[in-house]
Amino acid sequence: MSILPPGDLSDLETFEHPLASRYASKAMLRLHSPLYRMRVWRRLWVALAECQMEMGLPITLDQISEMKSTQDEVDLASIAAYESRMRHDVMAAIHAWGDQAPAARPIIHLGATSCFVTDNGDLLIAHQALSLIRQRLKDVIAALSLFADKWKSQPTLGFTHFQPAQPTTVGKRAALWIQDLLLDLADLEHVIKTTPIRGIKGTTGTQASFLELFDGNDEKVDALEKLFCERVGFPAINVSGQTATRKLEDRIGQALCGIAASASKFACDIRLLQHLKEIEEPFEARQVGSSAMPYKRNPMRSERINSLARFVLGLMPSSYQTSATQWMERTLDDSAHRRLTVSQGFLAVDAILVLHKNVASGLVIYPKMIEARLGQELPFMAAEALLMEAVKRGGDRQDLHEKFRLASLEAGKAIKEEGRPNPLIALLASDPAWRMTEIELNALLNARRFTGRAEDQVTAFIAGPVTQALKGHSAGDGDEVRV
Repeated sequence: MSILPPGDLSDLETFEHPLASRYASKAMLRLHSPLYRMRVWRRLWVALAECQMEMGLPITLDQISEMKSTQDEVDLASIAAYESRMRHDVMAAIHAWGDQAPAARPIIHLGATSCFVTDNGDLLIAHQALSLIRQRLKDVIAALSLFADKWKSQPTLGFTHFQPAQPTTVGKRAALWIQDLLLDLADLEHVIKTTPIRGIKGTTGTQASFLELFDGNDEKVDALEKLFCERVGFPAINVSGQTATRKLEDRIGQALCGIAASASKFACDIRLLQHLKEIEEPFEARQVGSSAMPYKRNPMRSERINSLARFVLGLMPSSYQTSATQWMERTLDDSAHRRLTVSQGFLAVDAILVLHKNVASGLVIYPKMIEARLGQELPFMAAEALLMEAVKRGGDRQDLHEKFRLASLEAGKAIKEEGRPNPLIALLASDPAWRMTEIELNALLNARRFTGRAEDQVTAFIAGPVTQALKGHSAGDGDEVRV
């Protein structure tokens, strides 16, 4: 028997992309929408025509005016109809616009190849997407810096190999998360500053068509590209084939993967800390943790960050395969792949950072649980301090070291085999060799004396690199998290 509902199933027959329907923000979705992409193409064609007119080619102001007046009136249905016949997306877009702007129709795309709009357009959209990612990344850094500063002096048990290690502070651990993001921000800034557009290069990158338009005048061809780049706002890559090198997208992918990896590390830590009941991600009043276990408070947002990050990290190997297998001046086996990897990488990282900010801004901390766990382990870690005090009172350091070792073994057995609280201090106090009461021994277990310079490091870190990175930053658009 079918489990599908009866009646019209047409709505179930169309794939719904989760990045669009569940995860990415409206702002990032808009940048990667067909309508926005087509409007970017039309602005490129307008800029090209304007520059060509200024350089003396036979293009009229009326033609430019007609292009500008219709550039936002994109008819996606008409474009789709043309493409179904022509099997060429750029020619379909040109013909559909030509119907709307008949006077300009003869000069649209003059001297250009398809990659004039596809590559220049994709790189311009990438710049806007990178700027949005930068905004979101700074939002996360700002949220975590507030958390780190608030809890910079709160001692907590450190972990190496997820085994108890020397104490640190909650704020210092958060500073580690921020440090990774600052490195990602530096990489992102570099990519934004050094990613060019394709410019005006012609069919195989030789600018031969533009040389024909200007009757062999090299200087005018150079001047045309310079004028176009000034109008668009980005420099052109020095040389290209028919396409701009696909390594530009590899570099963008590297920056996105770096952010995804850092966010995933943060999310893993939160999941572990939530298991320890020390720190939790935000949990809404009516949020349900499990359909079967109503008491559950699952770290679902952190898990989602991990899941999306895994997807992003998986995109890079195939991106490198694309740049590695481009033949000569170009092949078209990159096209479908780039439509998937570049857009999905941006959408997924956008979703990750929206979630990251939400979690970072709403972290719930339980100091008593933190203190209890630290208190359970601190007697072992205080060995050196206890030994020094006992020697000051006349004890023999070597004898005391052996006594501490044996008492630690006995305490460890009581904790692990009998489930008892740590009895180490009581065992030491019962041995006259230590010459201290249990009260005196416990007085030496002030957790703050074992966290070193953690608090000062956080203070200096926030005042220095973090403040510098956030200079001039203001909060983003606050896209809601879809839970």
